[in-house]
Amino acid sequence: MRRAPAGVCKARSVPPRAPAPTGRPRPGDRLGVAVDATPLLGSPTGVGRFCAGALGALARRPDVDVRAFAVSWRRRDLLVHLVPPGVAVRQRAMPARPLHLAWRRVSAPGIEWFTGPADVVHGTNFVVPPTRRAGRVVTVHDLTTVRFPHLCDAPTLRFPALVRRAVAEGAWVHTPSDFVAREVVAEFGADPARVRSVHHGVTLPGAPPDPGRRAPGGLPPGTTRYVLAVGTVEPRKDYPGLVRAFGAVAAARPDLALVVIGADGWGAGAFHAAVAASPVASRVVHLGYVPDDALGRWLAGAAVLAFPSVYEGFGFPPVEAMAAGVPVVATAVGAVPEVVGDAGVLVAPADVDALAGALEVVLDDDGRRAELVERGRSRVAGLTWDACAAGLAGLYAEVAAGRPGRS
Repeated sequence: MRRAPAGVCKARSVPPRAPAPTGRPRPGDRLGVAVDATPLLGSPTGVGRFCAGALGALARRPDVDVRAFAVSWRRRDLLVHLVPPGVAVRQRAMPARPLHLAWRRVSAPGIEWFTGPADVVHGTNFVVPPTRRAGRVVTVHDLTTVRFPHLCDAPTLRFPALVRRAVAEGAWVHTPSDFVAREVVAEFGADPARVRSVHHGVTLPGAPPDPGRRAPGGLPPGTTRYVLAVGTVEPRKDYPGLVRAFGAVAAARPDLALVVIGADGWGAGAFHAAVAASPVASRVVHLGYVPDDALGRWLAGAAVLAFPSVYEGFGFPPVEAMAAGVPVVATAVGAVPEVVGDAGVLVAPADVDALAGALEVVLDDDGRRAELVERGRSRVAGLTWDACAAGLAGLYAEVAAGRPGRS
């Protein structure tokens, strides 16, 4: 989707226009880690949620001295207001387009010229800048660009070449799931010993779940419950298929609506055309982007979360739904079976009849709903940002151990 990361506030930091740092003392053996927090700027996404959650938990650790930077010229000043408490922001201005163009061709300029010295630099969104001495980690969220290039826009189709280059130059790879880790090894020829799977954590957006399950205002007249879908409206999410499945389910359930939360991405026209052609179009609500508080209320009141993706490297919406006590119906694609497991009803992708049947079961069978809710809460109990930060800190330590000048 998505929306601005939850729980972010202004960090204690030196002024963002200060010269690039020359390094600052770190007590004991704390690792200096520079993290690309550019995804916190602009339109909020799942990658932004990962950055916010991981940065906040890393800042609480005694073994990591974490600093954020943004590859941006004009918007870098905004970053200080978006990073979690305890995360420093200090850098020279970084012209994004010239730097990205240079980094696609040569391993210069090193990021330390802009951020100051670091033991490890973490590129959080498929791209890790070149470094002078620091070890490098790149997060590969999924391989949509390789597996389904027709579902991607032109800018994202550059990612595979950037990942290949980073791997060839010795960068380590972080993935949010074992599924993606295996794909990275197979596709890019990465050394399995330098690929680490560390699951994301979960932050329930907005207010705590409402046990009364009252729907927020804004449902179509005559409807009292709703199927919820969360995520950017783009081909990979297969919302046109969801609209058709909803049409079959809603025909016999006049109290039911479909609510889609997510900004229009590329290819959104197919979704809007499917809605226009639906016999129950008046009961389909597209809210676009909503802030976290509103999202939390919509999530808490949902009868079921539908997640009909064609491919996923992790999947924040089903995890957040399970944490909120909302049953999940999803497609058995990518990392979804690994993340959701038996805590959701999984169906084949692009199978409209199977998706409709699964939604009907969850909507009508109270016993099945209660079982899924209980399993979901148990499953997400271990998906915390502190656990994610512990995994990342372990990865950073391994990377730094091989850095020149360290033992």
